[in-house]
Amino acid sequence: MGSPLTLDAELEVKSPADKFWVSMRDSANLFPKIFPEQYKTIEVLEGDGKAAGSVRLITYGEGSPLVKVSKEKIDSVDEADKFVSYSIIDGDLLKYYKNFNGGIKVIPKGDGSLVKWSCGFEKASEEIPDPHVIKDFAIQNFKELDEFILKA
Repeated sequence: MGSPLTLDAELEVKSPADKFWVSMRDSANLFPKIFPEQYKTIEVLEGDGKAAGSVRLITYGEGSPLVKVSKEKIDSVDEADKFVSYSIIDGDLLKYYKNFNGGIKVIPKGDGSLVKWSCGFEKASEEIPDPHVIKDFAIQNFKELDEFILKA
């Protein structure tokens, strides 16, 4: 246990940064439609689901390995810099981690984008593994979102 830990990942996608950012920010609407295996529903409980202070209740589908329900709060948004940060405030993930927060940044790169994901977490106990399964889930979502945007 002890001090907070971090985990980072990045992925190059073919979608332009503006398109990827707009689609990712509309996840409450888009993700349950385009990823029904991973997301049953994303319900906006407070705010508009995009702005800082918004709270969303995510019910995951069969494709989610560890977590079935998660309540997250959007902590900050920088539209110009294409960055969003969030904290998990309730749900299954907090059985494993005392706290969990994340950030996503979309950076233009050539005709496509570089998507950076990071999380900070504190394990509930020493036996709990680092959240690589959550990182892999996020990266898979980014790949599938890129494919969806390119087909649209």
